[in-house]
Amino acid sequence: MCHPAALAVIGGVQAGMQALGQQQQARMQYQAQMQQIAMQRRLQEQTAAAETKRSLRQMTGERLQQQQQERMIGEEERQEILKAEAAIARTAEDPVTAVAKQREYFSLLGQKKFALSEQLEMLQAGKTLALEDQGLGLQQRLMGIRQPIMDPIKPRGLGITDVLSVASGGLRGYQMGQQLSGGMGGVDTSIDVPKGPVRFGGKVYDYQKLA
Repeated sequence: MCHPAALAVIGGVQAGMQALGQQQQARMQYQAQMQQIAMQRRLQEQTAAAETKRSLRQMTGERLQQQQQERMIGEEERQEILKAEAAIARTAEDPVTAVAKQREYFSLLGQKKFALSEQLEMLQAGKTLALEDQGLGLQQRLMGIRQPIMDPIKPRGLGITDVLSVASGGLRGYQMGQQLSGGMGGVDTSIDVPKGPVRFGGKVYDYQKLA
């Protein structure tokens, strides 16, 4: 049968080892969660970067399409001017109708240029609104992608109070064994106390000073 004092020492040591094991397990779980969160955040940034690149490429395409359409309108206007100039030049062959013909051609040219100008303005306004909508849509998608990821609660470390409590329990059991050993002849209840500093729970303690 184990002596009660020995059981006290063993119980104190077991409690300390259990507390240390639980603390180490909590720390490992915390580190695993932090690694998983870091991977999720990297994935978020990669997804956000890909979405931003795709949207910017789409916006660039819209701008290029707008420039192409503007060039087409400009070319159409240039052709109308050339036609009008050629028609006006032909009116010189008939001085009687020259003035009337010239007025007619200038009027037609003005109407066509006005229509082309309105077409250009509508094109530019439409593209501007479309690009603004794409920009707002990108912001909303990025907000959806970059949802906050909370850090897990960091486990409390095995503090000096916990270590001293375990050490004090073991020393009290040792002292009790020394006191009881005098009344129990032939029963050796002595326990070797570590001499000098020892490492426990990742820290160094001097058990002689705790006695």
